[in-house]
Amino acid sequence: MGSSVKKKSDKKKDFQKQKLKVGKARPQAANFTDTSFKSKAIVLNTQSLKINAPSSSDQFNHHLSLLTSRSDTQRKESLSYLTATIVSRPVGSPLQQPVSILVPKLLPLFLDGSNGVRNQLLKLLRVLPSGEVEDLVEKILLYVRAGMTHLAADIRLSSMDILGWLLEVAGEALVSCAGGWIKTLRCFLAMLGWSNEEANESWSTNKASFGKAGSEGKTLVKILNTLGLFLSIGITEPENSDHFQDINFFPLSHVQYHMLPRRSNTYASLNLFGSHRDEDNQMYEQYAERRDVLSLRFSKALERGLESARQEGGEIGRAAAVVTKIITQSLNDTEDDKA
Repeated sequence: MGSSVKKKSDKKKDFQKQKLKVGKARPQAANFTDTSFKSKAIVLNTQSLKINAPSSSDQFNHHLSLLTSRSDTQRKESLSYLTATIVSRPVGSPLQQPVSILVPKLLPLFLDGSNGVRNQLLKLLRVLPSGEVEDLVEKILLYVRAGMTHLAADIRLSSMDILGWLLEVAGEALVSCAGGWIKTLRCFLAMLGWSNEEANESWSTNKASFGKAGSEGKTLVKILNTLGLFLSIGITEPENSDHFQDINFFPLSHVQYHMLPRRSNTYASLNLFGSHRDEDNQMYEQYAERRDVLSLRFSKALERGLESARQEGGEIGRAAAVVTKIITQSLNDTEDDKA
């Protein structure tokens, strides 16, 4: 009797509504499983199990591939390793990778959002063989101009450092490459906030933003100094540029025009096999051509903008005065030659 009554009561419990009391937890089910424990595991990425250590060339290529890493720290450390490897190589020995392969992988870092990565990139660029950079100027200048017109003020400022390096190692190639003269001048005017509207011959200026408050003066001075260097290389003809004129080759004449060219792709300006170029993308290889373009299209905007900068005085005024002197002397020499 007792067992049957117990069975009946147990069956009734399944259909009875359980009364819950305030402050007490609901009783756990019979099939409850405790899942409060935590498991720990060590996850290893794909590891090389080679007995021999990787060669310096393999390590160089490995760090070169890490330049596209998502980590700012990793990109900076890889640039530091590449810089140290290039500096420490024996004198006269070639690079682990030619400059024509290195530079295209470095170009996207011109617009990197990390200030530390861009500073380390500039250190790497300065240790590259300068003689091998000249043929890559046109590709490099595309990213430099993108940095000059970037929305971020610190990237625009870093582009000035890279442009200064490029002017030092390959200035003549820079100002004479396709789009290197007119487009770069327009980027300078955009950075300085000097608008050059050729249609109605009007001129206006907008206060350009240079990042943190209080740093406008130093930034403007750096831009003006870089502009002065750019103009000096582009329109100021060196005194010994045509040293053949001082040598008597009688009865021969115009010997300098019949000598072997000193640079590769001498006839690139003719654009024999390329697509049609507009005026902005033309190559201006002669000093006189670049001076004419400057005088006709940019002289008014530069003159009024530099006059406004000189009125501010201090370092900005001195930097503007240097740029004005470069333009004035060059244009005066052109008028003397025509006279």
